[in-house]
Amino acid sequence: MASSTVRPETQDRSAEQDVARRLLDSAAKLSYDPATEVDWDTPLDKDFHGASPEWSTLYGTPYWGELTDAQRKELTRQEAASVASTGIWFEMILQQMVLRDMYAKDPTSPRFQWALTEIADECRHSIMFARGAAKLGAPAYRPRRAVVELGRAFKTLAFGEAAYAAILVAEEVLDVMQRDWMRDERVAPFVRTINNIHVVEESRHMKFARDETRKRLRDAGPLRRQLNAFVVAIASYYIVTSMVNRNVYANAGLDTARALAEARTNEHHKALMRSSCSGLMDFLASARLLTRPALFFYKRAHLI
Repeated sequence: MASSTVRPETQDRSAEQDVARRLLDSAAKLSYDPATEVDWDTPLDKDFHGASPEWSTLYGTPYWGELTDAQRKELTRQEAASVASTGIWFEMILQQMVLRDMYAKDPTSPRFQWALTEIADECRHSIMFARGAAKLGAPAYRPRRAVVELGRAFKTLAFGEAAYAAILVAEEVLDVMQRDWMRDERVAPFVRTINNIHVVEESRHMKFARDETRKRLRDAGPLRRQLNAFVVAIASYYIVTSMVNRNVYANAGLDTARALAEARTNEHHKALMRSSCSGLMDFLASARLLTRPALFFYKRAHLI
């Protein structure tokens, strides 16, 4: 008599397709067009911050205490623009990794179609961030040349769980910041709209990245898990430490040397990063990606 038992791998594939269908349905019901949703036409009102002041790298330092209200607002606008520029850089890496992962796979599957939907979202987000940074009156902030080249190597070589876990780290760190900024009435209204759009749409991307990371690690042996934990930690370190470009201080009219020195020792900012990333670290621990070498880099980036 033929068995009616469904093989585990078949069940897994079915579950993956169900997740992708739900994400596609969500995207169809709740997505935004930044070209029309964001108020691009109203001139920048310099009475607003670019980010919640508590998220500034100098908040709580002696230097912050000496700044005028106008200087603080200009600094947060430059810092927000820098975070947006770093987001563009990593979203371009993300898009290339997802495209490579989907290359020559079944285009009729919900998972394939969701991946292309995510890439389309990221393209819109990158344009939105670029326009937002320009409206904030900021130049093009880019990571250091060495970090750009490391990113080039990472997007070319990273695959499987290393790619998706790194995607998750970048998205989660931005998410916790932007959830604060989008609710803060001290932040420029158009920036709050940008943050709201990104938070809503990235929640689907994070769900996909978590599921893909778990799936790829399901049959991973100890050596593969150790290697990928290390790669993800290094990628995370350079993503997080590149978010605020050193040039933001000069562009805000501050003393760069003093600002950098006080930002490096700012315990308030370090504590804020650690507390905001507790959920992310819990996930990485559950996936057994918090190895001793990986922890070294997360601690250096003040994520744990």
